[in-house]
Amino acid sequence: MKNRLNLTVDDTLLEQAKRYAAKHQTSLSQIVEEYFRNLVRPARKKNILQLLSELPKARVKAEGNGRKTYYEGRKTKYGF
Repeated sequence: MKNRLNLTVDDTLLEQAKRYAAKHQTSLSQIVEEYFRNLVRPARKKNILQLLSELPKARVKAEGNGRKTYYEGRKTKYGF
């Protein structure tokens, strides 16, 4: 079931929105309805801060040069 909704919009913005709708062969009602759908839809993707917080923490060795340790580990892993 669909209901009516009254909106108050600036004249210039309304004209621009009408042109956009005509260009994309849709109605303003469909544009607003799709916007509301996207607004209330739960986010499917995690944002960058969530992804960063899930990264494993760096393991720090108390001794040795970090670069030297890195290349020695590569040498043993890959044999060069």
